[in-house]
Amino acid sequence: MHDKLHEECGVVAVFGHPEAANLAYLGLYALQHRGQESAGICSSDGREIHCHKEMGYVADVFRPEVLAQLSGCVAIGHTRYSTAGDTSLRNAQPFAVQCNKGRIAVAHNGNLTNALELREELEFTGSIFQASSDSEVVLHLVARSRERTIAGALREALLRLEGAFSLVFLADDRIIVARDPNGFRPLAIGKLDRKDGQRAYVFASESCAFDLIGAEYAGEVQPGEMVIAGPDGLTREQYVPARRRAQCVFEHVYFSRPDSIVFGRSVQQSREKLGRLLACESPVDADVVVPVPDSGVAAALGYSAQSGIPFRHGLIRSHYIGRTFIEPSQAIRDFGVKLKLNPVRHLIEGKRVVVIDDSIVRGTTSKKIVRMVRNAGAREVHVRISCPATKSPCFYGVDTPTQHELIAANQSVEEIRDFIGADSLAYLSIEGLREAVEDVRNEYCYACYTGDYPTDFVNIEALMTAKEMRGC
Repeated sequence: MHDKLHEECGVVAVFGHPEAANLAYLGLYALQHRGQESAGICSSDGREIHCHKEMGYVADVFRPEVLAQLSGCVAIGHTRYSTAGDTSLRNAQPFAVQCNKGRIAVAHNGNLTNALELREELEFTGSIFQASSDSEVVLHLVARSRERTIAGALREALLRLEGAFSLVFLADDRIIVARDPNGFRPLAIGKLDRKDGQRAYVFASESCAFDLIGAEYAGEVQPGEMVIAGPDGLTREQYVPARRRAQCVFEHVYFSRPDSIVFGRSVQQSREKLGRLLACESPVDADVVVPVPDSGVAAALGYSAQSGIPFRHGLIRSHYIGRTFIEPSQAIRDFGVKLKLNPVRHLIEGKRVVVIDDSIVRGTTSKKIVRMVRNAGAREVHVRISCPATKSPCFYGVDTPTQHELIAANQSVEEIRDFIGADSLAYLSIEGLREAVEDVRNEYCYACYTGDYPTDFVNIEALMTAKEMRGC
């Protein structure tokens, strides 16, 4: 029943702390929203790399007896979002190998647009792959490099990669992290002072991972930058000149937790402004503003504040849905949506309701939500979306449907309104979105709304085929 865009993972890395694996676990716990399929941690005690990964939620994968085996002061972790047809333990990260550079491990957030070409080249010269994830390509490039140092080999590998990546790399006694030259995916830096006065460093997809472990947000890994946390402290280098920034704007619309700082900006602040601008652009005469939880809440607060229409939690979300459930044999209409959302009838009955959501992808979930609100007694249902219409697939690490599945790519706003059954429908404009994230220097990627991709693709047909194979 899913009608949301999803990102495929979150990463975390810890250097210089005796409980590195425990801190990585807590960081992954805070990043659970970025992926619920699998979770993994690799730690190093300076002599050996210890790894554990399983399918499932972070808290279920890392039981106390498992964490106790992950010794050392250095660790990386990964939590992955599921895509149909690509669900197996062999694709769980981090990936670890023994090679001529020693024992190394990698975890990656994003999507390499030239992964298929690199993989074919490597297989032609004898490389054997264990998984279908493009992240494994990075390990092979490092292992095959003639550079003597890990940093040199990784630098050489990074120069071969195209597309989106925020990467965390574990060697015996150090962490190396890097972002692609466009900076598509986020990667934050944190500092953590230990009780003995020494300093530990942490890296994560979002700053909310730092809050849980008491680390201080210290900025971002820059696009095209490689940062090494090792015995000599923290060293930073620009491994390639940064290109025009193309930070994923959907991080601020939907992906990231509202309590995070992403790309140096408060996510909550962005979302409330999205709602305020939406109210200015698309006002409606109504009695109550109701968010689709949780992603619509901040924008609904902004819409309510700007319009003066009261905000109410008219839809309640269940947070305790397991990975499987038993559906009654007697089919219940809209069962999947009802399992997650339930209306508060007395807040909705007889009212003209503005429903605020972050996106409409296929339209099927929005249709069910509108029907649910009407069945709860609403006189009118007006849908407002806090970003522009999603018209193009993403090739930079977002699990979007193909173009023929995106309703806005194939139907007008009026046709979508009719399909979902709303009295009115409006999206935020591109200009409004730019203003909400204060993109005065054109540093965000809007390709999913415009079809204007910021990089040249090596092979668009191969990318589309790969997306179909992954079930996106």
